[in-house]
Amino acid sequence: MEAGEPLYQKKPKKQKEPKEKKPEVLTLSRTDRRVLSHVPDPEQIRVHVDRRGMKDTAFDGSHVDPEYLDKIRMLSLRYMADFDVVLFPRRQLKKSGLKGRAVDISATGILIAVDEQQIAVGQVVEIHCTIPPGTMPEGFELSVKLDAKAVRTFTREIDGREQDMVAFEFARPLTEYFQEKRWGYAIYMSSGMLFIAALFIMLMRAESIIYFKYNILLYLYSLIAAAFLLTRYLFGALYRDVPVNPDYTPGVSIIIPCFNEEEWIHRTILSCVNQNYPINKLEVIVVDDRSTDRSVEQIEKVIGMIHSEAERYMTQERVKMFVLPQNGGKREALVQGVKMAKHDLVVFVDSDSFLEPTAIRHLVQPFQDPKMGGVAGRTDVENKFTNSITKLQTVRYYIAFRIMKAAESWFDSVSCLSGPLSCYRKDLILQHADAWLTQKFLGQPATFGDDRSMTNFILKTHRTGYQDSAICSTIVPSDMGVFLKQQMRWKRSWLRESLRASGFIWRKEPFMALFFYVGVIVPIAAPIIVLYNLGYVPIIHHVFPSTFLMGLFMMALLMSLAHLLFRRSKLWVFGIVFCVFYELVLLWQMPVAWVTFWKSTWGTRETPQDVEARKRKEARKHKNKKGIGLPF
Repeated sequence: MEAGEPLYQKKPKKQKEPKEKKPEVLTLSRTDRRVLSHVPDPEQIRVHVDRRGMKDTAFDGSHVDPEYLDKIRMLSLRYMADFDVVLFPRRQLKKSGLKGRAVDISATGILIAVDEQQIAVGQVVEIHCTIPPGTMPEGFELSVKLDAKAVRTFTREIDGREQDMVAFEFARPLTEYFQEKRWGYAIYMSSGMLFIAALFIMLMRAESIIYFKYNILLYLYSLIAAAFLLTRYLFGALYRDVPVNPDYTPGVSIIIPCFNEEEWIHRTILSCVNQNYPINKLEVIVVDDRSTDRSVEQIEKVIGMIHSEAERYMTQERVKMFVLPQNGGKREALVQGVKMAKHDLVVFVDSDSFLEPTAIRHLVQPFQDPKMGGVAGRTDVENKFTNSITKLQTVRYYIAFRIMKAAESWFDSVSCLSGPLSCYRKDLILQHADAWLTQKFLGQPATFGDDRSMTNFILKTHRTGYQDSAICSTIVPSDMGVFLKQQMRWKRSWLRESLRASGFIWRKEPFMALFFYVGVIVPIAAPIIVLYNLGYVPIIHHVFPSTFLMGLFMMALLMSLAHLLFRRSKLWVFGIVFCVFYELVLLWQMPVAWVTFWKSTWGTRETPQDVEARKRKEARKHKNKKGIGLPF
């Protein structure tokens, strides 16, 4: 052995090949030949708002009800499909039907590829199929046995060969069919069970008063937590949108901050430009935060395509991009976009979120109140059917917005105007821009929680609201590791900003202030309460915590049943699963967040703080390994 040669030399580890990312399951509507199919035509060449020729004005020039237009638009949307269909022609004695494959589907019809053309135009058949999850919007993943009439036959090339195609019109829309067959029962069942669950929870909490003498703090917590939750559902049920005033269309600038989002940024930009909103009152500004992937290339590509194919919609003047001179973080990108904005209202949209065509028109309506400072729209999960992780988040997102934010909006005090879709008065953003950009907590820069942070600045002096009809969808984490890191980051920012808001929220409406403080105390104390009930009581007192577990189950049932009531979807059961997962996993992130909420790393993206933290970690590893290969 030569001098200086280590006694033990560790073999280098074989590098693991990166896992191939599974594709997200997305509901894809059929591409319209027009790039901006929902934008009002300034030259009045195209005055129809859907492919059936529906106009947004009546014969007398008055505006058609926007809700009715939305309903008609949803009926006309065609979604890409790929599932088996069996056709049973009427008056045919054969027991076996004609097999086909769905190519696209809408609420009013279906296009089917058949191996042999045996259907004539005008012929009525009974269609048997099961719509797979993710093909159409949530709630449509059901079995269909419905009459339909062939309205067109033609051939189309699919996978290099000619394929016979038959277009069918359903005897009645799927919305009407499902309302009778499935959705109606779901509404009756969920509403009835919601009432029973709420009543059961109230009876259980009333029983807690009897046990005050044994542990007043524990049973007082149970009463407060139950009252807090039930009142949230009550005010969420009472919530109503601000109705659309067709004559109220203030100027709006949409700001899209982008960092390493090459996969989704093109779709985000198109959804923001393709809005049913006056073109002279809407602009879109994309600000890239020095992405290290192909995001800038994608942005330039989609903007170039919009400029060349939709020039008459003034896209040259109102769709633009800006690249920051250096990576400054999401807040820097947003502030730069606001400084470039020419309109009085600014909308923040995340670079992996997609707006419904009517989102902006609905989102601005609460600003008819001059005291309204900011408004959040509803965020749905776009990749809901990818796996169990995204299904859990689907139910959680819907309840968080439709119930929790709606309840806060009842008091004009929404505590977080969420990043995927929110609107502010431009002057308020500029007023607080410097404080927002330089915000620190315990000496560390506040690099995340930007939406909750800005909401606190606005809420201190103005009202904040929620508009459920302003809808966007977003891509949520489908990987467990990424999901857990995101949840930890959210808990840290929630703790930080809740402490900030505690200093001024008492000036708001008294009931809302009470709401807020209880909403801070309950989650923070939850780990201690769970440990006491599921650990201390069974071990020390030898009592099975059946009452506590029943209470948890009933509260989980509230979430699931509320989702079933509003969405009529098979995913409702994941509300219960989410609550179990929360108690077993996510709840225990809270104690960690208590002692680490000063951290400024994201954990799910390479911000400057994350790069610095990674280098420090690598340096520590290198230092620890120094002595491994040295001789004695």
